[in-house]
Amino acid sequence: MMKRFNQEISEGMLFTDQYQLLMAQLYFKHGLHELPSQFEHYFRNYPNYGTHMAGYCINAGLEWLVDWMINTSFTEKDVEFLRARKSNSGSRLFEDDFLNWLKNEASFSKLDLRAIPEGRTIHPNLPVSIVTGPLAIAQIFETALLNQLNYQILIATKASRIKQIARGQMLLEFGARRAHDRGAIAGTRAALIGGADFSSNVGISHILNFPPKGTHGHSMVQLFLAMGKGEEEAFEAFADQYPDECILLVDTINTLQSGVPNAIKVFEKLRKKGHKPLGVRLDSGDLAYLSIQTALMLNSAGFNDVGIVLSNELDEMNIWQIISQISEDAPKEGIDPESIIKRLIFGVGTRLITSAGDPALGGVYKLISIKQNNEWQPAIKVSDSVEKMTNPGDKQVWRLYTEKDKATADLICLADEEPEKMESITLRHPTAASKQRTMYTDEIVTMEPLLNDVLQNGKVVYAFPTIEEIREIRKKDLERLDAGVKRLINPHYYHVSISQKLWDLKHKLLQGITEKK
Repeated sequence: MMKRFNQEISEGMLFTDQYQLLMAQLYFKHGLHELPSQFEHYFRNYPNYGTHMAGYCINAGLEWLVDWMINTSFTEKDVEFLRARKSNSGSRLFEDDFLNWLKNEASFSKLDLRAIPEGRTIHPNLPVSIVTGPLAIAQIFETALLNQLNYQILIATKASRIKQIARGQMLLEFGARRAHDRGAIAGTRAALIGGADFSSNVGISHILNFPPKGTHGHSMVQLFLAMGKGEEEAFEAFADQYPDECILLVDTINTLQSGVPNAIKVFEKLRKKGHKPLGVRLDSGDLAYLSIQTALMLNSAGFNDVGIVLSNELDEMNIWQIISQISEDAPKEGIDPESIIKRLIFGVGTRLITSAGDPALGGVYKLISIKQNNEWQPAIKVSDSVEKMTNPGDKQVWRLYTEKDKATADLICLADEEPEKMESITLRHPTAASKQRTMYTDEIVTMEPLLNDVLQNGKVVYAFPTIEEIREIRKKDLERLDAGVKRLINPHYYHVSISQKLWDLKHKLLQGITEKK
């Protein structure tokens, strides 16, 4: 009999990397495990899909991360697994005193968390979340935080770009069959945050209070054909069972010669019975051309309001191509392109749920401060690559808005700074000494802090919004972004700056490290 895979172990506190536990034991042995510390999560670059790249990201994953934290702790089974680990010499890798500490003392309830809310637009080098607490448990937390936040940010960003290029038309997510295992569940949530209207993923859709959506597969038509029946009979069976949810997949045999004509016959029967057919689905071929021809056929039969669902490896680039081609070719057929585009529904699967083109967000988790002798001491990472140097110290992020309520820059400050009380603000490029500018407060219409308290001593102090509320947050943020930043290809650079005080601290620490070499 096959041994059951133990998800309780693999998805609990041991959902971490080995090096986190190795460092945690070292800290414990040196009496540093309870040292107050701060870690910061941020990403260095926008997703780059090869032919195009993002000019912003959408924050996502926070509520799920917090839910995992408050429901996860070290168990006896966890400790026994670690107790059995051997080093290369055959000796115990983890010692009893450390394991006892893990079981009895190591808890996320000792952590504080500040974060930028889900749905907000975020940019490289911004502290997306800041973790404060005992060094060892904050270190162990790294892997789970990066895994859960990086992926949902990545998918929410992709969904937002697809929704944008689809001109706000309905977007259906159905990537579960092509997703990376249970990542499909988190991916669905992120897609709904980023712009998908509905998903075919049943369980998580119900949990999030979204009705799951779906049509039928080619296999249903194939079945009827194999039984000696026809496509029309297959469509009739589906329509009889689901008269008010009827979307028919019309490309199993021949889209224009068979599928659409048979769908129209079934729709006419539905209409006579008082039901309204919802649409047809096109899953292969030249989708722009087929959309135009399908619209013409449906219109001729009096079904001007029936939707046209498009699927088949869609993403922002080929949706852009489809809409552009319809805009150019539809007038040649004597039909208004907007009348077609407004009835399109985009079903997006593989290329959304896997973030095709750039399948991982380069989010990192770095130590920024430790507390010694009742004083916080900033920490910095020095690297041969200037872009990998960290910004030290406890921070706040301020978003600055100028005329027409447009976001002009994000300013990373030390936490004790109050830029809203300053007459002028110096914005420094995080790495380039020559790039700086001064803004006077009368140029700034409004400014707002982005980091909110989420956990204090392991207790939730933040009211998590619903998915619908998060979507409204996203829409508002996108409206306040300059159009060039949202551009599909070669987007404008959104300015992320650090304050003069943070710049001075960073270079003081760098100078001190250089002198110690």
